[in-house]
Amino acid sequence: MKKIKNALLMIKRNIWVLVGFEAVFKLLSTLIFMPLFLGCFNLIMKYTGFTYLTFENIFAFLSEPITLLLLLLLIIFMTFYTMFDITTIIIILDLSYQNKKAPILDVLKLSFKKCLRIFNPINITISFFILFLIPFLNIGLTSSFISSVSVPEFMLYSLHFFVLENVSFRKARKLSKNLSAKRHIKDFLSMFIVQFTMVLLYLIFIGLGILLIFGIQHFLGNIVILESVMTTIIWVFIALSLIVFLLLITPISYTTISVLYYDLKEKREEEIKYIEIKETEIGDKNNRKLKKIILGFIVLAIICGSVFTYGIYKGKYNLNIEFTRTLEVTAHRGASLKYPENTMSAFKGAKELGADWIELDVAETKDGYIVVTHDTNFKRTAGVDKNIWDMTLEEVKELDVGSFFNKKFKGEKVPTLEETLLFAKNNNIKLNIELKPTGKENDFEKKVVDLIVEHNYLKYTVITSQTYEVLENVKKYNKDVETVYVMSLAYGDITSLEYADHFSIEATSVTKSLVKKVHKEGKELYAWTVNTEDSIREMIDLKVDNIITDDITLAKDTIISSKQSDLISEYIKFIEGWFA
Repeated sequence: MKKIKNALLMIKRNIWVLVGFEAVFKLLSTLIFMPLFLGCFNLIMKYTGFTYLTFENIFAFLSEPITLLLLLLLIIFMTFYTMFDITTIIIILDLSYQNKKAPILDVLKLSFKKCLRIFNPINITISFFILFLIPFLNIGLTSSFISSVSVPEFMLYSLHFFVLENVSFRKARKLSKNLSAKRHIKDFLSMFIVQFTMVLLYLIFIGLGILLIFGIQHFLGNIVILESVMTTIIWVFIALSLIVFLLLITPISYTTISVLYYDLKEKREEEIKYIEIKETEIGDKNNRKLKKIILGFIVLAIICGSVFTYGIYKGKYNLNIEFTRTLEVTAHRGASLKYPENTMSAFKGAKELGADWIELDVAETKDGYIVVTHDTNFKRTAGVDKNIWDMTLEEVKELDVGSFFNKKFKGEKVPTLEETLLFAKNNNIKLNIELKPTGKENDFEKKVVDLIVEHNYLKYTVITSQTYEVLENVKKYNKDVETVYVMSLAYGDITSLEYADHFSIEATSVTKSLVKKVHKEGKELYAWTVNTEDSIREMIDLKVDNIITDDITLAKDTIISSKQSDLISEYIKFIEGWFA
């Protein structure tokens, strides 16, 4: 009970400073340092020619000298940045232990000065220690503690000695080991109990919150239709709760360590070296102003954190450790489940439904224009038994290719590739353009590539074909075009095909070994045409890069649900079941 009381007093004395600092720190992490880190990492990948990383090609990536150098710089920066967070918290808590208020500017200056010591060669191992320590103190001890009780004895108090006593990191580890001798498991158990309690309280809190939300929805009944609104409210509530939880987890973890540290030092009658910062009197007016500024930063941090969390939920960000890019969804011939295929309506529908790519087929008219159509004969889609190579663009534009799907689409026209490129560019959606040569074309590949280059859309387009010669012609004409070889069956060493940058394989032919082999060569694998939840989940498990589907909504929802925490999802379902 005494330790709990001491911990509460330690937090209470400088609660505004602690929470305010963490809010600003997390805000800067979200808005500046996380995007900066990811941007630098992506630049390293781009420079070394890797589009993504898997366990199959990670060693080839790390063997690049420039990779090692730049990653080392990133690790040093990350160490300093994380150490600054930890050092500032330790200093604030030490001042709290002395029953002093923490003047934040002086604390930050001292923290920065102490962090510079990590660049001393004698403290070089602190980088590895910090990277090892992050999961324990920011995520929780639960999994690591349960899986192994042989946690290093020097772990808990090393940074306290390093920061408070200004000793080298090597000596800090030794002092920490001596302080926690024969009781380091007991100390880690204390940490485990504190963090487990926090997680439990968090789950209880969001459980009661969600219960209240469903209760309100149940009470309103048929008065207001709130299904989509309530879903949004639930996820925003969870996001906000998570932000608050993340703001508190690090300070509370270090408060626990600090209480144990001071308690052990007192019991063993060891000298306690305190941080010496001159207390400054802060007037009521300045104090209120400071609180308003901190509160403003907290609100801003919560908003930015919520946006980031919502982005994760919607699949805009990917936190999967193995892949550095998100599994993407391609709309097969546009949103062809709800709209007539390969039409502007289908393309607009694909955008509205959240597709990342549009897959479309192109052909050449009698007078040399490139238009969007899957069939070279228009009998199926327009009721006209004529081939594309026998018709001019003007004649093609007179066709109705919407009525065959549904009468409400009567008058839908065949779009040109140029019209489609303009739409894609204005709506920020990528294009998968499939070429199906008939032998009637004239400079078919060249015309398609020229249109893409003319509209400056090369970076957001791939040219695909089931005819390998088409890819060869494209690459020989413009080596910067990304090509995809479309295959119904993949057998043998397909990665040796030099003119294919990536591969699009019929879903039933996709295997785990094939995906690994393609990824090992730094190439991507698309799967087509995937239209059921089971097949989509199978492709997710196989770790393909792109799913080509007619059912965009099903694909997006399945991918999103696969990324969500099973615990939270089941928790919501359990509570929702009370009102079913």
